[in-house]
Amino acid sequence: MAEISTLFWDNGGVILTNGWDRDSRRKAVETFHLDWDDFEDRHELMLDAFEKGQVTLDEYLHRTVFYRKVPFTIEEFKHFLFHQSQPMPESLDFLSNLAQKKKCQLAALNNESTEINEYRIQKFHLREYFSAFFSSCYLGLRKPGAEIYIKALKITQRDPSETILIDDRGLNLECARELGMNTILFRNVAQLRDDLNRFGVTGG
Repeated sequence: MAEISTLFWDNGGVILTNGWDRDSRRKAVETFHLDWDDFEDRHELMLDAFEKGQVTLDEYLHRTVFYRKVPFTIEEFKHFLFHQSQPMPESLDFLSNLAQKKKCQLAALNNESTEINEYRIQKFHLREYFSAFFSSCYLGLRKPGAEIYIKALKITQRDPSETILIDDRGLNLECARELGMNTILFRNVAQLRDDLNRFGVTGG
């Protein structure tokens, strides 16, 4: 087994809560009294362009929420949206310890829109941990498509066998494994620590 040089981390569901997942959208529908079917249909139509950085948050919200008159402002809705991002303290502590050891390169590899991604990077000081951010909004590519993994490997100049993708979604990991990357399905920090130890990566 090749020595591990690089850990690629998903963010939502691993070190932070998901930024704008189905549960968050459900809460938004309940809070702002939206029609779930209409909102979700519009969201699905906009999602690919939104997470690839092809439309702004304002454009996304105009198409999904503010295409008609509503009794709240876009600023109120954005405040609610950004507040859905919360830290997972145990995961962040573990990540911080790994970063301090500097034994592996740590990089984010996630699907996220530009504004949500940059809010999370700044709010939770992710630059202190990650040396690179392979976010869908910057690369114009999304997991689980193979191209986002290939691009990250080329930019870091890593062989797939010396990398690990840490993610909480099986399909994302399945596609990475097909390229030769090692993978860990994240459930909790104790399990992640044990799985990394088996790859010879210690810390936390």
